[in-house]
Amino acid sequence: MPETCASAVIPADAPSVWRVVRNFDGLPDWHPAIAHSALGDGDAHDRVGSVRTLRLADGSIVVETLLSLDDQRRSMTYEIIESPFAVRSYRSTLQVMPLTTTGESFVMWSVGFDCDARDAEGLVALFRDDVFVVGLRGLAGYFARTS
Repeated sequence: MPETCASAVIPADAPSVWRVVRNFDGLPDWHPAIAHSALGDGDAHDRVGSVRTLRLADGSIVVETLLSLDDQRRSMTYEIIESPFAVRSYRSTLQVMPLTTTGESFVMWSVGFDCDARDAEGLVALFRDDVFVVGLRGLAGYFARTS
């Protein structure tokens, strides 16, 4: 099972970063590769089981469901249920932790998934570099703009 992660220091305190990250429908606010997000009928941005449909900047559609949301640990886990990516059992976790010496936040974004062996290296690089790193840079930029 391939795995990868990316992390970043975000120039804001952990409660502020968590308020933004925990919004399951809020990726377009800070992730530059996400053009639009919509929740399913009756779903909520903070309810486990909610489904979001993301339209990527390239027009691709990704559908995900929220598996867990833990405000105490500032952690959320979601899975892909439909996408253009050749993955199975894609489960990703975002976690926000305080950096107590600086008042900033440390954010870790990780994933584990199944795929054909020939696709593993490319998919690991895609999720790490084009999804997580780009998103974390966008999140840092969001707080740089709003502070």
